[in-house]
Amino acid sequence: MQHVWFNKTFSSVAAAISLIREADVLGEYHIVSSHTNPYSAAFQEAHESAVEPSGLQGEVYLAWCLQFCLDHAITIFIPGKEAVLISAERERFEQQGTRVLSVASAEMLELLHDKAAFYQAVDLPLTPPAAFRVVETAEQFEEAYRALKQDHAKLCIKPAKSVFGLGFAVIEEERSSAQLLVEGVQYHIGLDDLRRGFAAMGTFKTMIVMEYLDGHEYSVDCVGDNGRLVCAVPRKKMKQAGRGQMIEMRSDILDSVRQLAKTFGLNGNFNVQFKERAGGLGLLEINPRMSGGIAMACLAGANLPYLALAGFDRGFEHLHVPEVRHGIRVAELGRAAILADAEVQVMAPEAEVSCAAL
Repeated sequence: MQHVWFNKTFSSVAAAISLIREADVLGEYHIVSSHTNPYSAAFQEAHESAVEPSGLQGEVYLAWCLQFCLDHAITIFIPGKEAVLISAERERFEQQGTRVLSVASAEMLELLHDKAAFYQAVDLPLTPPAAFRVVETAEQFEEAYRALKQDHAKLCIKPAKSVFGLGFAVIEEERSSAQLLVEGVQYHIGLDDLRRGFAAMGTFKTMIVMEYLDGHEYSVDCVGDNGRLVCAVPRKKMKQAGRGQMIEMRSDILDSVRQLAKTFGLNGNFNVQFKERAGGLGLLEINPRMSGGIAMACLAGANLPYLALAGFDRGFEHLHVPEVRHGIRVAELGRAAILADAEVQVMAPEAEVSCAAL
């Protein structure tokens, strides 16, 4: 039996663990989940759970992970927190009997986390990124805005490094930020307010000014085998609330994802996002992790978390990859759950962390 560890990561891991256990009819995988939050939803799905010490970073966290693998006989480690560092140190884990399932090399992960560097590096003829400029000063912003407005009616801005769309905003020329706030318009910012803010700051962290793509968004959940695309499930997000998402097996998306997997050596579960524009699809980003909607993608027939784990463990030649059902509409429905029968004692950072069966 393989002992598989998911350390602290995004909330989608709970669904992933549930899907793995559902497919693992022979009981080949014993799943361990850890998080600094003692009420993590993933604890409800794993065979075992552990509360991670808070505040550990870098080499200190790496050392903690190495010891955790030894203490709990972990044979496969799927990292979330500090994935770049852990990927760079895979040999240290392997020397003590733990294989690390990394989405890409440490260098590639660094690139994927920096959208400015990624956009400059990617070459994707079928679905290229939107027109963009990288800015770090108020002067660069003004120059970028003038240049891009010559060809594009609407622009947006976002940080080069961010998750969950934090910092993204469509730039509004007519309405101020106060007006947008009063009107309840989210993810928009007034141009004049933005200019004043940048001028006051002078320099700031790297931002990207780019053409705004106003069509449907596609989120593509994938499984890779060291640069070879094994399976991909594109989800078209409906603009109207409550209408779910459509599974659309578009050839331009599948060809683009196949090229991206090869170019960046992608492995395991990853997610690629595109958005429609007048001239076709534009690439938004590669998320080197499972998406929040991966459970919806799996309703189309392929259990992506299990495929990624079992393929890494035994080789994909031994697995059956089901055909993806095109055209179905999917959605997520919430359900209530008890997180703990009694109050959980949260350990101090310096305390020893034990692994308790749930």
